[in-house]
Amino acid sequence: MDHQALLSCISTTSCVITQLTGGLIIGMLLFLVAAGLSLIFGVLKVVNFMHGSLYMLGAYFAYTIYNVTGSYTVAVIGAGLGVGLFGLVFERVFMSRVYGEDVLMQLLVCYAFILILDDVVKIVWGPEFKALGMPPAFALPPFVVAGGIVPVFYLFLIAITLLIAIGLGFATAKTRIGKIVRAAAVNPSMVSALGINTTLVYGGVFALGGILAGLAGGLAAPVRSLVPGMGFSIVIESFIVTVIGGMGSMAGALVGALMIGLVRSFGSIGFPLFTEGLMFLLMTAILIAKPRGLFGKEER
Repeated sequence: MDHQALLSCISTTSCVITQLTGGLIIGMLLFLVAAGLSLIFGVLKVVNFMHGSLYMLGAYFAYTIYNVTGSYTVAVIGAGLGVGLFGLVFERVFMSRVYGEDVLMQLLVCYAFILILDDVVKIVWGPEFKALGMPPAFALPPFVVAGGIVPVFYLFLIAITLLIAIGLGFATAKTRIGKIVRAAAVNPSMVSALGINTTLVYGGVFALGGILAGLAGGLAAPVRSLVPGMGFSIVIESFIVTVIGGMGSMAGALVGALMIGLVRSFGSIGFPLFTEGLMFLLMTAILIAKPRGLFGKEER
C-alpha cells in the first residue's frame, strides 16, 4: 500500500483529472456490460454468467470488421449487431430450455458456453494477444486540462456511452416496448394474457443485452488487448456492479459502474496490490447498509 502516493495524487489537480478520466472510461465500459446483465436478470430472472464472453466476442468481431472495412464506426455497430444476433440464437436454442429450472442448471449451461466460446476464439483468431490499435480519427494529441492528460478517444467513449445510457433509460421508461418489458419483468403471466408474445419479449431482451455487451467490446478494443478468456474478469466486475446497484436496476448499474471505475482508478495508486480487494470491500460495505443494493427493490 502507498498512502503517500494516493495523498499526493488527490492533492494535485492534474493527477485527479487524469485518474478521474481513467476511472470514468472503466466505469462506462462496465456500465454497458452490467446494463445488459441487469436487464436480462430483471426480465428473465437468469444469471447470465456467460455475459463476459459476449463482451469478448464483441471485441473480436470489431477487430475483424475493422481490419476488413477500415471503418471503426462500422466495426463497433457490426460488433453490437453480431453479438446481439448470437445472443438471440443462444437464448432461443439453449437458455429458453432452462427457464424456471434450478439456478445451478442455468450456471452450468453458461459455464459450458464460456469454455466453448474461449476455444472457438482460439481456433478462429488464435491464442496470442491481438490489438486493434487506435483508429486514425482518434490518434490525436491528448487534451491537457489543468495539467491532467485527457485522450480524445476517452472523451468519445464517455460521450457515446452516456448517449446509450440516456437512450436506454428513455426507451425503458417512456416507450411502449419499454413498458411491455417492465411489465414482463414484474408479471409475465399478465403480459401473456394480454396477447403479447412473451417469447418474442424474452428473445429481444437477451438480444439487447448481447448488443450492449458487443458495443462494450467494440468500444474497448482500441484500449484493451484482445485475448481468449478476456470476458471472465469483466463479468466478475459486472456482477459486483449489479449487486452494488441492485439487481435489475439500470440506474443502479450506472452508479455502481462509476463507483467501481473510480475505485479501480484511484485504488491503483494507493493500493496497487489490493485493487481487486477494494471492489469487494466496497460491495460488502454497501450490502451491509443496503442488502438489496443502492437501487434494489423489495420483492413482492
